[in-house]
Amino acid sequence: MTLFICANCRHPLTGDLKKTRPSRDTDQRSGHGIAPPRMSRGTYAISQDAGLVILNPDDVPGTAPHPDHRRRNGCCGLDGQDGANLVCAACGADVATKQSDCWTQNLVALTAAAVVSGADSPA
Repeated sequence: MTLFICANCRHPLTGDLKKTRPSRDTDQRSGHGIAPPRMSRGTYAISQDAGLVILNPDDVPGTAPHPDHRRRNGCCGLDGQDGANLVCAACGADVATKQSDCWTQNLVALTAAAVVSGADSPA
């Protein structure tokens, strides 16, 4: 199991998670509804190309909405097109982007450079 913490202040951002592969995104949207989460609850996947850790939106209790409302655009949810829209709840560092709009995938992408896995953190 892996825990992700803020690289800036070491505040836990997630609970224990299991590494897996993301479910396939079918790109099938109907109306203005939010798609099912890309990741199952309690799991994560690494996107090496993008330097992101992909999570279920319910697995980041140590985050808070970005204080800049311009980062939180969207129609039915957050579109994630304006930079990080989640911050560390303890220190306010930009740590992730949530996508949950009717035309986007439903996921949270932790920025790998902004987090440390629990296995790498000091004891």
